[in-house]
Amino acid sequence: MNRKIQKRHVHELVAEEIQKYIEEKNLQEGDKLPSVEELTQLFGVGRSSLREALRYLEAMDIVQVVNGKGIYVKDIGSFRYSGTVKIDNEKKFLLYVLDVRRALEGKAVELAARNIDSDMIDKMRACLEEYDDFKSRGLNTAAIDYEFHQLIYEAAANPLLNSVFESISELYGKFFSGPFGVKELFDDTYPFHRTLFEGLVNHDAEHALREFHKMMDIVEEAIRKYEQS
Repeated sequence: MNRKIQKRHVHELVAEEIQKYIEEKNLQEGDKLPSVEELTQLFGVGRSSLREALRYLEAMDIVQVVNGKGIYVKDIGSFRYSGTVKIDNEKKFLLYVLDVRRALEGKAVELAARNIDSDMIDKMRACLEEYDDFKSRGLNTAAIDYEFHQLIYEAAANPLLNSVFESISELYGKFFSGPFGVKELFDDTYPFHRTLFEGLVNHDAEHALREFHKMMDIVEEAIRKYEQS
């Protein structure tokens, strides 16, 4: 199964540059950043990319955009994609995204149980077989794990839901990129991929959702336990 190299989104790169600027200038909470016009010139990007980057940073409580007044630093200790990561803030960030994931992917699981067809069943089965193979050989399963969850959205057969997922995929992907620097953090979810799939194959939404939430409970427990250690 071919792997696609994930491209970096422009707004993510711009967001990183804004964070570097905050660090380099030693800005503190409440300090004002340059205007949108000044930032576009500083980073050599368009207004739309800059505004998307600002929305991205607002969602993580790093900046606050006040209409008619300007852009302000909100929390310099918030989780960042570059530089040193504070574990407690990464935990907070992951738990926020997990709340969204439960709602969004939970609905995708429900729809997938209703709409999954034979072609998608074959795709998901092949994905799980590769997952099993990677696991048995001690290989990194992050990419194949992520692919399995992407296939759930495809199986849901709702283009709008899939579009919403794509719009936050870079945040979603943080669960599969070794949070806290521990690639095996969510290894205990492994068997539930198979039981969830069984629910989808049987068009049993109740069973599939139950297994999905077991998986998410393990993810949440792992995040909370690691922060406490």
